[in-house]
Amino acid sequence: MGMFTRKLGIDLGTANTLVFVPGKGVVQNEPSVVAVSEQDNKILAVGLEAKEMIGRTPESIIAYRPMKDGVIADYRVTEAMLRYHIDKALGKWNIFKPEVMVSVPAGVSSTERRAVVEATIKAGAKNAYVVKEPILGAIGAGIPIHEARGHMIVDIGGGTTDVAVISLGGIVASTSMKCAGNKLDHAIADYIKKTFNLAIGDKTAEQIKIKVASAVPLDEELSMSIKGRDYIAGLPRTAQVSTNEIVKAIDKELREMIKAIKDVLQETPPELSADIIDQGIIMTGGSSQLRNLPELVYRRTGVKAKLADDAPCCVAKGTGIALEHLDVYKKSIIAKR
Repeated sequence: MGMFTRKLGIDLGTANTLVFVPGKGVVQNEPSVVAVSEQDNKILAVGLEAKEMIGRTPESIIAYRPMKDGVIADYRVTEAMLRYHIDKALGKWNIFKPEVMVSVPAGVSSTERRAVVEATIKAGAKNAYVVKEPILGAIGAGIPIHEARGHMIVDIGGGTTDVAVISLGGIVASTSMKCAGNKLDHAIADYIKKTFNLAIGDKTAEQIKIKVASAVPLDEELSMSIKGRDYIAGLPRTAQVSTNEIVKAIDKELREMIKAIKDVLQETPPELSADIIDQGIIMTGGSSQLRNLPELVYRRTGVKAKLADDAPCCVAKGTGIALEHLDVYKKSIIAKR
């Protein structure tokens, strides 16, 4: 390795893309959005700048989310997004190509994995490595994944919920499902539509989730006022929402997440199950920050669950740590060029 080889870890998420530089930490955390002009199909903006445009753009600008459910839905746009982040992290004048590690959901196919490697190389990487999210989340959460002990990690992002049992540096049992933060937002928006006859945008739905939502009903509810457009009159209107009605609104989605956890627990070898009861379940990812979600997991599975420190950044941190110790993590690293 030359002294000029830079290393970057990229958590290529459905909702947000995070960039980790060893020694510096998370240097970028921007929405996974690209704004494209409809006429000439040119890329106008990426990240924060592009997200500002969503829902506010003149017809001729389309805001793309190139990652759908944690998988590349639009190849060219993903490549542009990767290039933007690589250039931004390294500075304009950098002539040395970096080594880049990218996270992928546990359920990703080999074709999808190859697409990620190719997009990363095309975006300017010298080498591209791809590692499954639960492994990176575990590394970033500080779990000693190489021990002969079972650890369960639940990573809930914007597009996917990944549940995995890890032992000796590999995934023993896992599932990946497309029910995560975005689905919670949609469920909230649907509920507001049905109950209040009010149309709200994605941003507002997400705000409700962050400010008042909970995974279990609360005795002392939180509430907030929301603004939206009345479906019948077509005019702006305000309404009050509080925690326990939102708990009901997201019940179906939460059940799916719990079911995924139970499914993986059911296919875990008994020796490792014993470890998981001792260690508990570690939760990472932005959407695992939903109020009282660890409590819900405990109530439904009987296994203690706890939120990892700095949950939204665990996967990104994991990419950084794995890059620093490629030899140690060789076994978990999937693709290399």
